[in-house]
Amino acid sequence: MRTPVKKLAIAVSTSIALLGAGQAAAEIQVGIAGPMTGPVAQYGDMQFSGARMAIEQINANGGVNGEKLVGVEYDDVCDPKQAVTVANSLVNDGVRFVVGHLCSSSTQPASDIYEDEGILMVTPASTSPEITERGYELVFRTIGLDSMQGPVAGNYIASLNPERVAIVHDKQQYGEGIATAVRDTLKGQGVEIAMFEGITAGDKDFSSLITKLKQADVDYVYYGGYHPELGLILRQARQADLDATFMGPEGVGNKDINTIAGEAAEGLLVTLPPSFDQKAENQKLVAAFESKGEDPSGPFVLTSYAAVQLIAEGIEKADSTDPFDVAEALRSNSFETPIGTVEYDKAGDMKSFEFVVYEWHSDGSKTPVK
Repeated sequence: MRTPVKKLAIAVSTSIALLGAGQAAAEIQVGIAGPMTGPVAQYGDMQFSGARMAIEQINANGGVNGEKLVGVEYDDVCDPKQAVTVANSLVNDGVRFVVGHLCSSSTQPASDIYEDEGILMVTPASTSPEITERGYELVFRTIGLDSMQGPVAGNYIASLNPERVAIVHDKQQYGEGIATAVRDTLKGQGVEIAMFEGITAGDKDFSSLITKLKQADVDYVYYGGYHPELGLILRQARQADLDATFMGPEGVGNKDINTIAGEAAEGLLVTLPPSFDQKAENQKLVAAFESKGEDPSGPFVLTSYAAVQLIAEGIEKADSTDPFDVAEALRSNSFETPIGTVEYDKAGDMKSFEFVVYEWHSDGSKTPVK
């Protein structure tokens, strides 16, 4: 917990910087940190699209207490080391509010720096519970936790009465975390776990894994990780005539998995946030994205929009741009956003968030099944 003395020091140094910044004092910088390049840049596209739209619309409506929001974008490649470099760049650039990061393995080390330096962060995509378990004051998110998502997936698989389930993960914070939550849920339901095994992110040949899955005679496979690896696993599993149903988290719910897996993506089960773009109250916003040729249906588009909105409304309610004041305002109020009513607990997690099971189709569409 930060001491009042350090909080005061941060506030004083920021005030001095603003006094010397001239016209910059009429702007509020919002960092947007996520993968602009790399294997999961498609998710970064969602993040940046949603955040940019929120900044544009908030500014069009007069800004925040008469000040304009200015987005400052950073590419962390969804890599923990690069995320630390980005976090330090944000500190050096004087940014005090951040939408990001996207991958849990990047968010965690970056948030250590933000907390130390008095920067408020709202991640629109990182689901690892570890991020908010440390008691930080300035860390928030606009998505649910693996501890919420894992039971949804595990309970759904259990309801199908599987005989033998394999759980595979990419050995990263997000992938292994969600896989562990699913495993624990299934074990609690008395479902046999035939395998719990990690692969290496970035691998291309999964023939040995698929051989093990066939030898274990599994009928369901849960994968914790991202779409590039699962897409290859699906394609290679079909080629090897592995007869099993696959399921994964929101990290695989990307239309690019169809490019990789082809027809093998048909029937994949995915847990995702609800289709916020289908809500009647969001149709004007959806039209604004579509007018720019952008797709608002991705799982992190409107969570990113909401992250910017919450920062803006937190500043307004606090009547302050001090991140600690804004954090207190976020925890003390409820907010109406495109992802629904947002209320925060002490840790900075949303008090409620829904995950939905979808069946994925080979054309990139999805159908809710729960």
